[in-house]
Amino acid sequence: MPEAKLGSADAAPVTLQNVAEQAGVSVMTVSRALSGEGYVAEKTRARVLAAASELGYSPNISAKMMRGSRTNVIGVLVNDLQSTVINEIIGAVSVAVRAHNMDLIIYNSIEELGSSTRSGINQIMRGLCDGLLFILPRLKDGYIDMLEQSSLPMVLINYCRTETTLPVVRGDNRMGGREAVNHLLQLGHRRIAFIGGSAHTGQSQERQRGYADALKAAGISVDKQLVAAGDFGQLSGFQATGKLLALAEPPTAIFAANDEMAFGAMDAVRAHGLRVPQDVSVIGFDDIPAASHVHPKLSTLRQPLTAISEAAVQELLRRITGADAQQRAEFPSQLVVRESTGPAPVAGKAPRGKRAAAKH
Repeated sequence: MPEAKLGSADAAPVTLQNVAEQAGVSVMTVSRALSGEGYVAEKTRARVLAAASELGYSPNISAKMMRGSRTNVIGVLVNDLQSTVINEIIGAVSVAVRAHNMDLIIYNSIEELGSSTRSGINQIMRGLCDGLLFILPRLKDGYIDMLEQSSLPMVLINYCRTETTLPVVRGDNRMGGREAVNHLLQLGHRRIAFIGGSAHTGQSQERQRGYADALKAAGISVDKQLVAAGDFGQLSGFQATGKLLALAEPPTAIFAANDEMAFGAMDAVRAHGLRVPQDVSVIGFDDIPAASHVHPKLSTLRQPLTAISEAAVQELLRRITGADAQQRAEFPSQLVVRESTGPAPVAGKAPRGKRAAAKH
């Protein structure tokens, strides 16, 4: 039977002693080179890293925990891996963490997190990570209160449901909502509807406030009939738009609180025999990849997810190392004008399709 090579699946784990012998240095030097703590000459560090890579060395996190040392691992806690936006954030976070020669652990909680989960998830992640990033749109207030009492470094990404003393890095949802509606106003629309997402995230409410801000600035009162409820899913956008188009005076434009609901809105407009944007303009929020591939291509507000993710990682590292930190950072969204928005229909001209046919 062939002898197993050091570092292979069949051999004992590679130790610091093995790396030290391979690199021709002391175990202490290897420890400093791999942890980044303490001075090591750059040539020596390079030799140690090369030896560790050649031998397939993997740090023993459990041993580091027992010594109270840093694990060089960042944890990410999420509860909706089906979300395109959350997956994009995770991808950008992963790149940023790797750039700092650290590892990433992702914990997906399939339930809305409340204070009853504190003894499970938090203890697991606390033992494995130097700090935590939370991408949790569905956080109960009791859970936030518990997190505020924790000493573990942590940062919330895109959280805006309630005020918190925890550091938050997010997009400016209110300003983005205002830009979306201003774009429609500039195209001549006055009957502008809003389809909101799930109330528990906070993001939809902020985008709705921007919607109201823009209308107020234009001297237009918010018509409650033009504000419809959704859940950030495409089907809810379809259903909400059906109700909006059934109004005696339907909207000529729809601002959906995210792209997926905007897709549903466009489907509903077509299902009513109307055209986008000739009869009804539609604009979304987020600029997920599919927004530029649907027909017509969706006008939307692009969230700077990469910048948000990188800033969140930087903020967490500052807190881990004890460097000066900031409490909140907001990034503006960018208006992306494509094919789903156009000039408002001429007043008094009946739209083509089922509504027009119903009048004959």
